[in-house]
This record gives sequence, structure tokens and C-alpha cells, in this order.
Amino acid sequence: MRAYIFRKFSFLLRFISKVEEVLNDWKLIGHSLGKPLEKGIFTSGTWEERSDEISFADFKFSVTHHYLVQETTDKEGKDEESEDAVPQAMQDLLCMNNDFPPRAHCLVRWYGLREFVVIAPAAHSDAVLSESKCNLLLSSISIALGNTGCQVPLFVQIHHKWRRMYMGECQGPGVRTDFEMVHLRKVPNQYTHLSGLLDIFKSKIGCPLTPLPPVSIAIRFTYVLQDWQQYFWPQQPPDIDALVGGEVGGLEFGKLPFGACEDPISELHLATTWPHLTEGIIVDNDVYSDLDPVQAPHWSVRVRKAENPQCLLGDFVTEFLKICRRKESTDEILGRSTFEEEGREVADITHALSKLTEPAPVPIHKLSVSNMVHTAKKKMRKHRGEESPLSNDVLNTVLLFLFPDAASEKPLDGADSTDNSNPLPEAGHYTLYNQFKSAPSDSLTYKLALCLCMINFYHGGLKGVAHLWQEFVLEMRFRWENNFLIPGLASGPPDLRCCLLHQKLQMLNCCIERKKARDEGKKTSPSDNAYPGDAGKAGSQLGLDHLRDTEKEKGEVGKSWDSWSDSEEEFFECLSDTEDLKGNGQESGKKGPKETADLKPEGRLHQHGKLTLLHNGEPLYIPVTQEPAPMTEDLLEEQSEVLAKLGTSAEGAHLRARMQSACLLSDMESFKAANPGCSLEDFVRWYSPRDYIEEEVTDEKGNVVLKGELSARMKIPSNMWVEAWETAKPVPARRQRRLFDDTREAEKVLHYLAMQKPADLARHLLPCVIHAAVLKVKEEESLENIPSVKKIIKQIIAHSSKVLHFPNPEDKKLEEIILQITNVEAIIARARSLKAKFGTEKCEQEEEKEDLERFVSCLLEQPEVSVTGAGRGYAGRIIHKLFVNAQRLTESSDEAAAVALPEEELKRPGYPEERRQNSGSDFPPPAGRELILRATVPRPAPYSKALPQRMYSVLTKEDFRLAGAFSSDTSFF
Repeated sequence: MRAYIFRKFSFLLRFISKVEEVLNDWKLIGHSLGKPLEKGIFTSGTWEERSDEISFADFKFSVTHHYLVQETTDKEGKDEESEDAVPQAMQDLLCMNNDFPPRAHCLVRWYGLREFVVIAPAAHSDAVLSESKCNLLLSSISIALGNTGCQVPLFVQIHHKWRRMYMGECQGPGVRTDFEMVHLRKVPNQYTHLSGLLDIFKSKIGCPLTPLPPVSIAIRFTYVLQDWQQYFWPQQPPDIDALVGGEVGGLEFGKLPFGACEDPISELHLATTWPHLTEGIIVDNDVYSDLDPVQAPHWSVRVRKAENPQCLLGDFVTEFLKICRRKESTDEILGRSTFEEEGREVADITHALSKLTEPAPVPIHKLSVSNMVHTAKKKMRKHRGEESPLSNDVLNTVLLFLFPDAASEKPLDGADSTDNSNPLPEAGHYTLYNQFKSAPSDSLTYKLALCLCMINFYHGGLKGVAHLWQEFVLEMRFRWENNFLIPGLASGPPDLRCCLLHQKLQMLNCCIERKKARDEGKKTSPSDNAYPGDAGKAGSQLGLDHLRDTEKEKGEVGKSWDSWSDSEEEFFECLSDTEDLKGNGQESGKKGPKETADLKPEGRLHQHGKLTLLHNGEPLYIPVTQEPAPMTEDLLEEQSEVLAKLGTSAEGAHLRARMQSACLLSDMESFKAANPGCSLEDFVRWYSPRDYIEEEVTDEKGNVVLKGELSARMKIPSNMWVEAWETAKPVPARRQRRLFDDTREAEKVLHYLAMQKPADLARHLLPCVIHAAVLKVKEEESLENIPSVKKIIKQIIAHSSKVLHFPNPEDKKLEEIILQITNVEAIIARARSLKAKFGTEKCEQEEEKEDLERFVSCLLEQPEVSVTGAGRGYAGRIIHKLFVNAQRLTESSDEAAAVALPEEELKRPGYPEERRQNSGSDFPPPAGRELILRATVPRPAPYSKALPQRMYSVLTKEDFRLAGAFSSDTSFF
């Protein structure tokens, strides 16, 4: 028995020692006074905390120090007052500047403390339940406070954590405050009003003085408004049937929906406060009460937000993200193979010839140029009836939105149907799509993303997406084969700042432009079909699929590479005059400048200023050259991988240089054809002037003349430029093998598009959808002007830029972005809900309207907002009207529910006084009653020091709590 007592006592001593150690580490020893608390500092100030862990035997506790960050006060005069001054916590008990803070720790609300320490069980499931253990802990903290001289209140959490039960103590020189608490589920009748609570407070402090010093009282009643039936939520559900007509509940194709489907404001809490009362001024008992909420001097309002309201924009983007997780192909989704071959039905002569000439089946049979479109259209017509996920009306509406040029006859003439050079309407949009790696907001890719998003949500889901994508791919092939430019795409090479799908469409448009220009050139002048020239350039790269061709250039000039296409003449326009080619090309490589000077010049663009050829003095002409091949980012990546695999050996480096010199070789051949008798020096003077160095020298006659020579890098043995010049033959651009084979590249793009699964398509277009969602949020926010939303939108843009700029972002990060967008949508919906309830648009006076809009804005930004003028102000009258209407709906019949007070009656100055006697029916019973009683009395003896006493009481429907702080003099008792 003695051993058990000794062991238990040793555990107690260790626990006390650890508490003291923590208090010393945190420097909470001794006396410290802060500056007086400012009004509202508990809500607007910064609260910090620090934690540590200690144990009593094997039971672990967490020790947490909560404190309000404040500037340290001057230490002048501190030593003189420190001996007699009561602790800071005791002084805060009487402070009335921060009663009923809207957002604070429960101990701050109950006791008004700026600093305290809490010891609680470390595990959430652990609890101190027995009375003996509670007393043991209280004794331990009392000893620790006495030993260290700490004047910060120290609390111990007891019972289950959901009850929020705390017992504590604060010690000072000759004074002590005990913090006690009572928590009940059922409220005794005598404690439901002020008079009963005053009796408890007086009996607890047991003041021996007569008469008793005055008791200061602060009261707050909270009323909850839940019935919004008299105000319809302005967001109407979308009308699906109206989509074909151009609208979906105010929504058009290409415009994302916005708003909450339910009221995002669930409750309005009105707190009526009487901050400074004394015992004899008011009466509040079980029979009569003077506490009329309309007459309360202070009103404050807070709103309770609906948890996770359903928002249209957030749902749209979320449902589109779900497509990214699907694995089915388009054919699997639609339950048919659109591009499958029907051997018995297809009797195309081209197909038959391919069977004769090909030793094996065509590797890419799905993209047979002659058969694919006819087979696809035939099967689509066959299955277009009842099985089609999209009706013809919806499909035609979408396709006309995507391809507005289809409604006119202009594309049939081969004319450009779109203005490809229009800048974006706003500079911010440009930087946004650049940051998101999406597409311009007026582009076809952007519109396609919005249409697929809407089809996925409203029409057929995944099947509708697959159906629309098939139609889109067929439209792309139709435009390629008929030389119709794709609208909504900027001219020029693919923009690598955009998503890959946008680059592919731009590449296809480049192919259509080249094919269209070539076909028109054949019609006008078949013998002089030259490529558009590029006046001066320093070189370019060659695409991956042209790398193999470069090795064949010496022996196969003018001969096409073997293509799987059936149409040989579609790939290049090399003249079939064999003798002319032989005379100008193959033999000229062996001739010198003097012999080649007799050749007929071909492919001249214009004369290059005053420059002349070095050998014969003829004018130097700029040749017509081929444009470099445009490339998408995936082709560039593949080319980089191929070049990297060549290694670092001398042979690999030489082969790599040859692969990259195809454009250079083409330009040299064009230059030789345009300037017979030219030399490498002449070419360098035009192509790379920096590599031709000129200097002034004095000749034999003493005249100063300019003498030029090639740069040092051009004189290196086995130089790539020298080798290419020796290899190049005088062949004009129109007879060269094309650097950019538009037919082959177009078929590759069309094959790429046809092979895209809906999940791949959604991955490509998700940046565009997020881009559109951000623009929609910015547009809606500009109408409401909410400062916090502007800040959040900037954060969304910054976050999205980091996530979307890299390929294949994680789903978790994408979900975070969508959640941020949904939260902003909910905030804007709350703002509109509050504006509708408070009728900001109905205000006739501009000043009242501005005050009301400011009040609504503060409700969104702040946890609690004071009502200017309380119940007599403009906002107060509106709030009063809301409660009156709700009460009448509750208490009256359906006829009385339609009765509402006229606005003129509410504005009358005498209206609140007239309603005073009948105001009990205007408001429901208070959902919460809070009271704070304060007094400064000597305790426990008449000659003891007068110390602060405080008791907080809160009464709700199923909860009653008393939290008392009772101080006593430990020197004179």
C-alpha cells in the first residue's frame, strides 16, 4: 500500500514538474501587463498558439498556449505597480469592449481572456471523467502556478470533449480566481430569465457588504430566420428543351451556365444586444420582460451559408473532368465501328488496285484516302436514326455554331471563311490562354470545348460527346478534301503556347492553305506553280518524317518518296520533263561556275538591292524558296528524341547535321537556279551576311578596295555548308521535293483526330474549359464587385497556370482548381441571394442603396456585421420585415401569408414605437440567450480586497451553460 501511494505521489510530482518546465520554456513566469483591449480586437486581431505534450503516468496530455498577439507596453513604472496590481486576466474579466465576439475560442467568449493555457487529453477519445482525477489535476496546476509565479490562467479540460467543460485557476500576489462551469441539457425554469441568474450570481459571490455593489449586465438575444418562402430564389433551373432554340435557361451554346440551383443562404441570425445595463433599470422575469428586440440599442447580423450548394458552373466542369477517367473508345461507346470496312459492299476500283499493287494489307486501312469518307458517311447515315445520341436539330445547331461559314456560300468558292488575323478582344484573355496553355477565347478549339461540355451535361453524356466528335472529324476531312479553310484558327504555323489539339487543327489548316494554293496555281499557270517565298532566313529544322528523305537527296532529286497514298500527283509538283531535269540538275553538279552560268535562270523573286555576283558581275537575285515545315510540339519532341539517339560520335554528329540541313539544301538549290554561275560566297552574302567578312585593302595601283572572304567557321574542313553547296543542284523550288508534304501531314492529323478517345479529347480540352470557367467567374464578379472574390480569382489563375502548363496534370490538382472555382461561384450566388432578400435594387435614394450594398458586402466578408441604427435604421427595418413576414407565415393561415407590410409604413418614423406593444409576435422566441454579469466586491471577508467577479450564461433550446470566474483575496480572508 505504501509503495502504491509513493508511486502515485511520484507520478504527481513528475507531472507538476513537467507543467512548470513548460511554463518556464514559454516564459510565462512573473507579472506582465498589456495595453487595454480595443473594441473588436478579439475578432480583428491575430491569435496564435503553441503546443507541447506531457504525461501523467501513461496518460498523455497536450498543453496549448493561446494568446492574442499585441505590442509590448513600456516598462516605465512597472516595478512600482507590479507588487499590488492584480493579474492581467482579472482585469480583463471586467472589460466590456469585447463582449460576445463573433469568432473566438469558447474560453475567450465566456471569460473575455486575451491569454490562457489549456491542458487537455492528447487523444480525442480520452477523457477525464472521475471527480477524483479532476481534483487531482486542479491541485497539480494550482501547485505549479504557485511554484512558478505564473499569472496566466491555466485550464484543465474534463469530461468528453464535445461538452467543452473546463476548470481552471489564475493566481497573483495575494489573489486567486477560480474558473468554474456548469453544463446541463435541461434548463431549470428559474434560470430562463435575468432575475433567476442574478440570484445565482449573488449567492455565489457571497458578498458580506450591505447594500451589494451594483451588478453590471450585458445581454444578447439571438433570433434565427429560416423561412425564405416569401422570397423566391432568382436562379431558375435550366430549360433543356429550349436549347435548340438557342437558349437553355438564359444559356446559349458557347456560354457556360452560372449560379446556384438552391438558395446558398440557409439562415439569418439577428443578435440584439443590450451592452450596458444595471440591475435596477430593467425587469426580466417569468411574468414580464422589458427586453424588446426592436428597442435594443445594438443589432448585429450574421448569415449561415448552405453547405455545398449545387452550382451549375462547378457541376459542368466536374462532369467534364469525369470523362478524363473513362477508358472506352468512340466505337465502344457508340456500339459500332464507324470506320470498319465492308468488303462485300465496297467495290471501289482504287481499293481493288491497292490489292494488286500492295504485297500486304495497307498498314493504316482505317485512313484509306479513297474509301474512308464514303464508308464513314454511309454507315453514319445507316445508324443516324433512333440510335443517334444527338438529335439532328441539336447536332445542326452545334455544327453551325462551330462552323458559321457552313451557312453561307462563300466557302464553296474556296474563299477564306474566317478572319484569321483578328486580335483577341482583351489583352487579359491573351495572357490567360497563354498561361493555361488552352486556346484563344474566339477560337474553334475553345468553342468545341464549351459545346462538348454542354453536350456532356445536357445531351446524351458520354455518347453525345463521342457522336459530336465523330461528326467533327468528318467535317475536318471534308474541309481538307474540298479545300475549305477551318474557321476560328489564326493563320500561320501552330502556336506552341496553345494545347496540342489546337496545334493539330492549325497544322491541318496549314495543309489546307498549301493544298489550296497549289491547286489554284495549277489552274492559273500549271507551268509556273512556285511556292510562296521567304525573302531572307537563316535556316530551319526538318520534321521527323522528312529525315529519311534527306539521305536520298543526292541520287533522287525530283523523285518522290514512296507513299501509302494512292494519288502520286498530290504530293509534289515536280515537272515530268526528264530531259530538262537532267540538263539542269544532274549534269550541273559536275560543272563549274563558268559552265553553269550558261544555264537559264529560274525561280527568281526579285533583285537583291545592288548586290552582284562575285564571278560574273551579274545582279544577285533572291530566289523563290520553300517555306519551312510547320511543326506541333509532339513532332518537335519526337524529332528531338531521334536526333538525341544518334549519339555524340563524329558520324552521329555528321548525320544529325545532314538531317537538319534539308531546308538549307533546298534554299541553295533555289539560289543556284535563280543565279547561274554563282558561288558559295554569293549565297552566304544573302543567306548569312555575318559569315562574309569584308575589309578595305589597297591594290597594286594604290586604290582602296573592298575585299571579302568567308568567316572562319565557313572555312572549316568538311563544313556542312560546303558539303551542301557541292551537293546542291540548280533546281527551282517548284521542282524540288517539298519540305512540307501537306498531304501526308494532313492525313496524319486526321488519323490522330480519329483515334482520339473521349478521355483523350477531354484531357486536351480541359484547359480550355477551365479557362472559360475563369472568364465566366471574372465576368460575373465584375457585376457584383466583391473584393475577396477578386483576390481568390487571382489565386485560381496562379494555381491553374502552374498545374495546366505541364502535360497530364494530376486529377487531384485539377479537382482543387475546380473546387476553387465552385467556391467563388457560391460566394457570388450568396451575394445575389442577399441582394435579392434585402432589395438593394428597389432603393429609391442613392445613399440608402449604397449603404445597403455596403452592408450586404460586409455580410459576405465578415463573420458578423453591425446594423447601423439598429431596428430603426433602413437595414434594420428590412430585417424586421423579414421576421414579421416569417412569423405571419408560421402563425397565420395561407391567406395571411400573402400579407406583407407596405414599404411606406415601414419608413414612417413612428412605426417602431407603434409596434412596441405587439412586438412579441414580430419575432420568434430567441434561439439563444446570453448574459454576462459583472461586479467588483471584496471576497471572502468585508475587509478583503475588492476583486472582479464574472458569470457568463448561455441558454439554447437543448443546452444550458454557466461559466463563472470568482476571485478571492488570499492574504486577508
